[in-house]
Amino acid sequence: MSGPSLLTVTELFKPITWFPPMWAFACGVVASGAAMEGRWGLALIGLALAGPLVCATSQAVNDWFDRHVDAINEPHRPIPSGRMPGRWGLYLAVAWTIISLLVATLLGPWGFGAAALGLLLAWAYSAPPVRLKQNGWWGNAACGLSYEGIAWLTGAAVMAGGAMPALKSFVLAGLYSVATHGIMTLNDFKAVAGDRQMGVRSLPVQLGVDRAARVACWFMLVPQWVVVVLLILWQQPGHAMWIMGLMAAQILLMGRFLLDPTGRALWYSGFGVPLFVVGMMVGAFALRSMGASA
Repeated sequence: MSGPSLLTVTELFKPITWFPPMWAFACGVVASGAAMEGRWGLALIGLALAGPLVCATSQAVNDWFDRHVDAINEPHRPIPSGRMPGRWGLYLAVAWTIISLLVATLLGPWGFGAAALGLLLAWAYSAPPVRLKQNGWWGNAACGLSYEGIAWLTGAAVMAGGAMPALKSFVLAGLYSVATHGIMTLNDFKAVAGDRQMGVRSLPVQLGVDRAARVACWFMLVPQWVVVVLLILWQQPGHAMWIMGLMAAQILLMGRFLLDPTGRALWYSGFGVPLFVVGMMVGAFALRSMGASA
């Protein structure tokens, strides 16, 4: 049996999904306050680990264990379409896990530990018997922690020479991880029919489409409000104002999204989520401006 083409393998790894953890890693780099001189190599390795390695692994794992659901929701995907034959999807998921761990050793104990935790969550999210994605509350939490919190703290730790990141960095990474729970819910609206049929209890399945959309919006907004309050308390009112402006734009877009969650979830992902991730970087620069006090 011949193997899949390079184009099919790339499609399996979903490069479009690599951006969030790579961006979060970059936020951690900025928040660390460390100078880039002499650390560019570490930063580039960290970016590659966050996106083309760990995140790509999570996509391969998810596609393999979701192949039956995708046959209903997304039959054009590499595995259900037959373009990735046999057990190639599983083989690639295992191989990329091993490669990711090997590369992670270059980033010291913090980098390796973070990569190992991220990979563990990737497998736990999709693979039985744990399969966190069977419940939208747990699955989206795991994704938020992996995509934002772990990646942010890895960037901060790597740039700090392997030292533990500052407490304020932990706080912001945690808040943006919680907010990402709502962003992950956006991905579930397109798959409600297949999820119901296959017993996947996403939030739109559990709560209904309209209520799940409102819950997703609250998840995205409340942590950002907490970030704004904290930045004001930390004497960073300028950065807080920037995030408030970005939130105001998100709220306007959410109003349109809530009128048709199923039809506009992808639309909101394209226009509302970028405002959220810009706010993440603003928060990172706020910590950087605080220097040693952060």
